[in-house]
Amino acid sequence: MSKSFNGPLTRAGGALAALLLSLTLATAPAHAAANFKVEGSQFMLDGKPFQIRSGEMHYPRVPQELWRDRFRKARAMGLNTITTYAFWSQHEPEPGRWDFKGQNGLRAYIKTAAEEGLKVILRPGPYVCAEVDFGGFPAWLLRTPGLRVRSMDSRYMAASARFLRRLAQEVGDLQSSRGGPILMLQVENEYGSYGQDHDYMQAMFKQMRDAGFDAQLFTSDGGAERLFEGGTLPHLPAVVNFGGGKADAHASFAALQAWRPTGPRMAGEYWAGWFDHWGEKHHVQKPEDAADTVEWMLKENISFNLYMFHGGTSFGWLPGANYSAKEPYQPDTTSYDYDAALDEAGRITPKYRLIRERIAAHLAARGESLPALVGEGPSTQAIAPFPLKRTGSLLDALPHLSKPVASRFPRSMEFYGQSYGLILYRKKIEQAVKGALVIDEPRDHATVLVNGQVIGTLERRLGQRELAVDLPAGATLDILVENLGRIGFGARLDAEHKGITRSVKLAGQELLDWTVFTLPLSKVQALEQKPDSAGGPGFFKGSFTLDKPADTFLDTRGWGRGQVWVNGHLLGRYWQIGPQQSLYLPGVWLRPGANEVMVLSDRPGVTESTMQGLADPVFETP
Repeated sequence: MSKSFNGPLTRAGGALAALLLSLTLATAPAHAAANFKVEGSQFMLDGKPFQIRSGEMHYPRVPQELWRDRFRKARAMGLNTITTYAFWSQHEPEPGRWDFKGQNGLRAYIKTAAEEGLKVILRPGPYVCAEVDFGGFPAWLLRTPGLRVRSMDSRYMAASARFLRRLAQEVGDLQSSRGGPILMLQVENEYGSYGQDHDYMQAMFKQMRDAGFDAQLFTSDGGAERLFEGGTLPHLPAVVNFGGGKADAHASFAALQAWRPTGPRMAGEYWAGWFDHWGEKHHVQKPEDAADTVEWMLKENISFNLYMFHGGTSFGWLPGANYSAKEPYQPDTTSYDYDAALDEAGRITPKYRLIRERIAAHLAARGESLPALVGEGPSTQAIAPFPLKRTGSLLDALPHLSKPVASRFPRSMEFYGQSYGLILYRKKIEQAVKGALVIDEPRDHATVLVNGQVIGTLERRLGQRELAVDLPAGATLDILVENLGRIGFGARLDAEHKGITRSVKLAGQELLDWTVFTLPLSKVQALEQKPDSAGGPGFFKGSFTLDKPADTFLDTRGWGRGQVWVNGHLLGRYWQIGPQQSLYLPGVWLRPGANEVMVLSDRPGVTESTMQGLADPVFETP
């Protein structure tokens, strides 16, 4: 490892930094002289300066059948590298149960990228943010009372070390230090935005080395001194994350230069777009701003990673959430389009073309050229309206979806061993009562039903916890709570339990002795049509017929809020508050002939309606 990695000694003290560097050099692997390394201010590949032109794309957000198409478009745009996180939550959904196949086939993803001429940057986390549930941590960590993620908590550290060891078993031989396509791996992720524990960051570095990650490591943080102070390590290269235009890029690299005068310059994330929260406006960025910034970095010999090159879709229960000083809870939409160079369906956009032009001009001046542009596709299709009939209420389906659990208190979803979906709390009210029903705290959307009929809703997003009720004697009180995604960024990670997190009070008295139904909704396809004796959210079924499958966007306008399954695939959540008003349906999940659709909807009083497919997405905020 070059001594230029040292950079300026951090405020932790020069002696400590020098000691850490000497320990790193002493324990470096014997084959550290890999084909990819850092020399001075340059990345070097096979002995030649190498400017990383990367784009971010996440394997869980793009159907595996489409990975190769997206990689080819990355190459055609002028990228030479693909960056992805490794998603712990997807690979270890339950403790010790590993999944690295199919959609979670990280090894296949990396090898396919290499086959298409791309290098890879891997960001294993174990924290990743990425607008996914709990920042990519598996929800089962929350089942351990008091466990603190991103800390020296021994229970967390043992779990993260196990994950990194298993990940290294899967992809360790694909590192550049062993002749593979993985150039670099990131230690943690933007830790400076979370904490200042240098011992923790050093421990995460050691966990990665102990796991077998012996290629080049680096850190990544936003462009401010306090963020570099918390998130960098003195013996590793540091890269900077930012959005906006050329002025923002210049300011971010000036901040990095002040903190770390030596070493390579790289945008670990250049936010060439942005993500959406439910109930807000759809975010877009001018193509010219992105292209101008990329052109500036090319001319300045700055490596970069476009976040995102292709955002894709947060299918199923993947979306996370944020919060702000003004908003207590901001759930992320299913779409992760990100206004990226490739849109949600993988189609070429004006932003793609403009960035490609700038990269092509830069390479032409060096006597290089780009691969041919790989078509406009995939094509999308409209699907004529097709009928969907209500097949029964969620309440009627409870015996088929969940076993009831007697519970003295209304506990969180995680207490009952559940990670995602909905959870229902039921209580028999013996005597008539009128007053305030106070739920502390509904996470994240509570539907209150009395004798099977909806009487109100409470949203964490709006800070709602109280509902006026007038209940007759013998009434059945149901509180149906949906997990809309755990907060994945900031200081509140450890408290992201779902369902009812503390108590329920009625007219000032705490309600005890509940019957609880956990509803991960993993068995909904097997539900049969039943007489509908209750109101509230219900299931709708229908189908449409195709001659030839192609991508489409299901139009969810008028359907309230809920989830959609097609041929057994959970596409994700829809919600009339926008901005997302359609759900991306990949053609590779469709088949010639009949395609089965199931919808869970909260639409009151509707027994039959229609849905259609659109050739383009709809973003509207009422």
